[in-house]
Amino acid sequence: MPKKRKTTSDAGEILRRRYYEGKPGRVADLEEARAEDELARRIYELREQAGLTQARLAQMVGTTASVISRLEDSEYEGHSLTMLKRIAAAVNKRVEIRFVPKKEKLQPA
Repeated sequence: MPKKRKTTSDAGEILRRRYYEGKPGRVADLEEARAEDELARRIYELREQAGLTQARLAQMVGTTASVISRLEDSEYEGHSLTMLKRIAAAVNKRVEIRFVPKKEKLQPA
């Protein structure tokens, strides 16, 4: 006899069960979207902390403001390590890349 799940009124848990539990493809898509969102948000935060406009940062890294705008968009998928290094250098930072274990269970955001 299958184990009965505990009932919950937690909206996040209900959504996790309905849309992600037992669906590894969806979990992978969500994790990738989270990573892209985090990268876009970090680029924006670095620029803001440095007191730079998109146009000024673009000028410093040798591109256009529209490219910086795309990089700060969480739906953009064209990030390159070269561009990230140029942005980091412009705000006196360095890029650090880490490999971390995959999460076994989908965690709430």
